[in-house]
Amino acid sequence: MTPETADHPQMDVEDFDELVRRAPREIRNRLEFLGGRLCIRHGPLDVDEFEELAAAAPETVRLEYINGKVEVKAMPDGNHTSIFLWLLRQCMQQRPDLDLAPERGVKAEAYRKGRARTDGFLAPVDHFKGDREWSDPNGALMAVEITSHDRDTDQRDRIDKPLGYAGAEIPVYLLIDRDNHTVTVFSEPKDGRYQQISPHPWGATVELPAPVNITLDTKKLKDYAD
Repeated sequence: MTPETADHPQMDVEDFDELVRRAPREIRNRLEFLGGRLCIRHGPLDVDEFEELAAAAPETVRLEYINGKVEVKAMPDGNHTSIFLWLLRQCMQQRPDLDLAPERGVKAEAYRKGRARTDGFLAPVDHFKGDREWSDPNGALMAVEITSHDRDTDQRDRIDKPLGYAGAEIPVYLLIDRDNHTVTVFSEPKDGRYQQISPHPWGATVELPAPVNITLDTKKLKDYAD
């Protein structure tokens, strides 16, 4: 176990034990907790097995299925929540015809084979009515991620999520990066990648392109630097 792993485990051992207790019997014996990380023995889970596991997980464990692997998403801290609420207010003021749903599960990646838990998912009012845990991305306008201070942020939010959301043809991906103090706008998905990537420092005025059409004044983000 490296010092980094010891200091920043994906989850607490108590949460892992509770996950094992709740997991479907055919999956339970395949779960391991090694070096602070959730591992799957005997090959990866398929998407149906993952959905069973995610549905059984305790509220303190948020699971995602990215690139065929089960990942644990960090629970939001106070500044993370404050940033989401800041964004929610701006979306409501400028686009009252849209809902910014928090922590919405999305069928991501090509052929909808991934399962991502967005920090925010922007879509027309009542778009999610009748959905269960994982929503189809068709008709949604933007996925939002706010980085957490955990060891998986770089791979998950800056590399895997742009590919997954572009593969699902979500028009805009907004990444609010707490480590780099930047707001990055990904847009124009084509062939599984966003064609336009526009980073901005906190404090800048950021234009979210069509179909979102929202202007963000990001000076307030400086209050949440940590």
